[in-house]
Amino acid sequence: MAFIRTIPPAEADGPVGEMYERTQAQLGFVPNWAQAFSLRPDVLQGWTTLLKSIRSNLSVRTYELATLAAARAIRSTYCSLAHGSVLADKVFDPAAVTAIAKSAPEAPLEPRERAMMAFAEKVALTADRVTAADVEGLRAHGYRDEEIFDIAATAAARCFFAKLVDAMGVQADASFNDIDPAMRAVLTVGRPVAAR
Repeated sequence: MAFIRTIPPAEADGPVGEMYERTQAQLGFVPNWAQAFSLRPDVLQGWTTLLKSIRSNLSVRTYELATLAAARAIRSTYCSLAHGSVLADKVFDPAAVTAIAKSAPEAPLEPRERAMMAFAEKVALTADRVTAADVEGLRAHGYRDEEIFDIAATAAARCFFAKLVDAMGVQADASFNDIDPAMRAVLTVGRPVAAR
């Protein structure tokens, strides 16, 4: 499950046990990513606080599209599957998410969303190459500077989480084997999904 030692849920107590209980209550199970934080639950708490502050300023659709763009750009299977699944459940459907991930012309995105996703991808991959023209392009699509900041923060924050779990060898949970096969295939961009 990971390259480092982790604390199994059955052996967790104190702050780790509390972290697992919160995650279990929210998701119905303790995912592999939570176990990867078991040696440093305070880091997960800090990440959660940061994420809440970023998400509070964006719609679910915008946040998830920006996150998906960043996750795919940095080849994070775990984050691509997780956020693609949220999009499929709450905004679109699996076929639409598959089309979005393939950058298909028929993907149900507005031109401004395509521009926003391209910006999030560029932030994740080559933030040092973002130019004033890139920002102006988003303004031309109606994004306010506050929203541009939020999109950049979303992409940058995704890099922290995705890079950390990938560096620890954490695979996406085996439950992702049960999602739409076409969507799973296009969102598996890095490490394979854990076996059942």
